[in-house]
Amino acid sequence: MITAKIMRQLWAVIESTNVSTLLQFDDVALVQLLLQQLKAKQGLDAQADNSLNTYIQSKLPLIRDTAEGRLSLGQENH
Repeated sequence: MITAKIMRQLWAVIESTNVSTLLQFDDVALVQLLLQQLKAKQGLDAQADNSLNTYIQSKLPLIRDTAEGRLSLGQENH
């Protein structure tokens, strides 16, 4: 189960990930990177891991659009 706390942590990880990483990694690599970074901050059980994998895959266009927005604002190092 994905809790609100895990969801907030996931989006914090996305926001702290370098823009070039978010834009240049392929889908599979980006999902794995974000999951690994989140796991380092928060222990995840297998069900949460699978749910987050699916959630991140469904949000990749939004994640990349957000990264492009950060890039256009000159925040490429954040």
